[in-house]
Amino acid sequence: MRPQDGLAWVLKALSRSGSRTLLSALGIAIGIAAVVTLTGIGEGLRGYLLESFSQFGSRVIAITPGVSDNPASPNGLLASSRPLRLEDGDWLRRLPHVQAVIPVISGTGQVKAGRLSRDTSILGTNHEAAAGWRFTLAQGHFLPDEPAQQARPLAVLGHTLAQELFAGQPALGAQVRIGSWRFRVVGVMAPKGQFLGFDLDDMIFIPAGLAQNLFNREGLMELDVIYDAQIPTQVLLGQIDQRLTQRHGRRDFTLYSQEDMLGSLDKILGILSLAIGSLGTVSLLIGAVGIFTIMTIAQQERLTEIGLLRALGASPGLILSLFLAEASLLALLGGLLGLLLWGLLALILHGLWPGLPLDWQLHYLLAALGFSALVGLTAGLLPAVRAMALDPVAALRDE
Repeated sequence: MRPQDGLAWVLKALSRSGSRTLLSALGIAIGIAAVVTLTGIGEGLRGYLLESFSQFGSRVIAITPGVSDNPASPNGLLASSRPLRLEDGDWLRRLPHVQAVIPVISGTGQVKAGRLSRDTSILGTNHEAAAGWRFTLAQGHFLPDEPAQQARPLAVLGHTLAQELFAGQPALGAQVRIGSWRFRVVGVMAPKGQFLGFDLDDMIFIPAGLAQNLFNREGLMELDVIYDAQIPTQVLLGQIDQRLTQRHGRRDFTLYSQEDMLGSLDKILGILSLAIGSLGTVSLLIGAVGIFTIMTIAQQERLTEIGLLRALGASPGLILSLFLAEASLLALLGGLLGLLLWGLLALILHGLWPGLPLDWQLHYLLAALGFSALVGLTAGLLPAVRAMALDPVAALRDE
């Protein structure tokens, strides 16, 4: 049989049962669209979270009070016999390759400006926070470099907070009140966005020493050490551990690096993306069942054709190749429909949720198409073997 005759036989067989062919191809198409769409969402979420974590820099070591084997546990959950103090930061600042040491103490409260007020987050820190955390200012400047015990009541407002309290009026030089404390605004932050559910634009920054008095807290919630690239992270972790242990008399703190956190997060999110994409393969398996069903039915319906082909001298290998070609063509049709369906889903998602993080990966698309072809061959193999093994006399007698 000539190749063009074989192709015509396969196309005629598929068109003869058009509805069954379309349903089987649609099962493959849904599987491919599901795999590509879900992996696109998973990879987009992975990139979004990694970018959110790394927006503060990757050379950051965080120190929290209390000893914990789980750095992700909430700050201050475990009590420390000796709390972190501003003086600890001064000691660590003397280490080589340390660029900045940023104290962190936070809480919530009502911030008032004239007749307007807003419940918001209050963050106590120092002058190094803006550069260390890669913040930019839209107006004014950040907190000045002043000794913690002599810090003036100055404040820097987040972008959203400034708009809510001053309604478009100039905020620089104005006064805001937190409880009984009055602070003069010296800067307004540029828009920063959210980080793990915290709105960085709806926040007020004040000196850490004043924040301790405001919240009546003896220690800090965290110390962030910013360092340069000339020293390995593990070396600096050892130096910080040794210095703080000597100062405190015991190891009553927890260290973790942003570099390790990013690496662990990347592994977790990679596994999550793979798991999400694997859900789409369920549809491909359903499509395989559809192809197997239609090929089995086709083998039963075309017993006479198979017997006639065998009687005319067609070899068992030719019968096998015809059925496998039919199954592969069915899977290819499903792949093409899957690409069209995926494109439609992408347009819908972009139209309904423009901010949804999506990252389409070519290798996932190629893997889905390759898997669909494998599904077609595998699902068509058993019916093809049955057709190949038919006795021509028995097949003709079935007519």
